[in-house]
Amino acid sequence: VQLQASGGGLVQEGGSLRLSCSASGSVGRINLMAWFRQAPGKQREYVAGVVSGATTNYADYVESVKGRFTISRDNAENTMYLQMNSLKPEDTGVYYCAAAVAVEITSMEHYDYDYWGQGTQVTVSS
Repeated sequence: VQLQASGGGLVQEGGSLRLSCSASGSVGRINLMAWFRQAPGKQREYVAGVVSGATTNYADYVESVKGRFTISRDNAENTMYLQMNSLKPEDTGVYYCAAAVAVEITSMEHYDYDYWGQGTQVTVSS
């Protein structure tokens, strides 16, 4: 499985961006996908995740982005999205997408993901 993240850029505070993560290869069994980010000088942190169920998807967010970011997955296009609104300077960082064939999910944040994308830079100016 290969993941390709895109959509990053430079935006002013309060603006919006939409990140995409395109998956290729043996993606049929991927049922857990997530976005992480890493700010300069800081550790990588979990942003949002989505689990694909039989009839619906379940989304999860870190507290700091709730109400501003929306994660979604288009199974037909093998693509995951992160719609980011009301962006703040503290959202600046390299955003990475991750995926897994998850067996038992107790935490999307701490799950040991199988696949990672290369990252896309998001910069929010004040």
